[in-house]
Amino acid sequence: MIVIAHVSDVHLDTGERSTERTRAVMTYLEGLPHDLDAVLVTGDIADHGRPEEYELARELLASRHPVMVCPGNHDDRPAFREFLLRQPTSKAPINEVRNVGGAVIALCDSSIPGADEGLLEDETLDWLAHVLAEAPETTPILVGFHHPPALLHDPFIDGIRQFHTERLEALADHHPNLVAFLSGHAHTAAATTFAGRPLLVAPGVVSTLRLPWEQRPRPEDYVYLDQPPALAFHILDDTGRLTTHYRSVLG
Repeated sequence: MIVIAHVSDVHLDTGERSTERTRAVMTYLEGLPHDLDAVLVTGDIADHGRPEEYELARELLASRHPVMVCPGNHDDRPAFREFLLRQPTSKAPINEVRNVGGAVIALCDSSIPGADEGLLEDETLDWLAHVLAEAPETTPILVGFHHPPALLHDPFIDGIRQFHTERLEALADHHPNLVAFLSGHAHTAAATTFAGRPLLVAPGVVSTLRLPWEQRPRPEDYVYLDQPPALAFHILDDTGRLTTHYRSVLG
């Protein structure tokens, strides 16, 4: 059995609020009595893409558990690489793959520099096609990114989701061992389907989305700031069946 913690949208800005909410989540994960197979952080790690935000993220996201990260629309690829990953600076997509407990996890960069909506560039799709082709047919695969590639029925989020997903759907069609897609971006725990697979959205750490049928005191009030940070646990059992639990974390 593989257990993965899924964290998203910490939006670190070096201020006290985002710092303490991120610290609360990571302290909770560090205090678990068992080791996790991975902690995924699916984007919007920095709020403004500044070096000092990534330096803080490098400190706060350090863990005894293996950590994987990908960028979101608030992130800056060159600064992300240099100050968070300690890699040579580059504007190329930031993709990562790991073998975790007999499964493959592929995190894809769905960010578009300078834009809020998402897209998997050809370079990323070529990389993902290679990852899928290299994995044995019996190996379960999880694919993650920041932007959800399906409607979540919130006009704001749907307007900046991942677009032009036809090639991603085709890849899923050719690889039945692709178990599920994981994303962030929406700041709400959500579950739907994409390409015939579960699409599981992690809640936001920094804030929680107000859905259209929930009270919005003003038109610009799209998020709750008073709800606790939250995360998801994805459990992949020995039969390849995936179960997800969502958990709020009190600081």
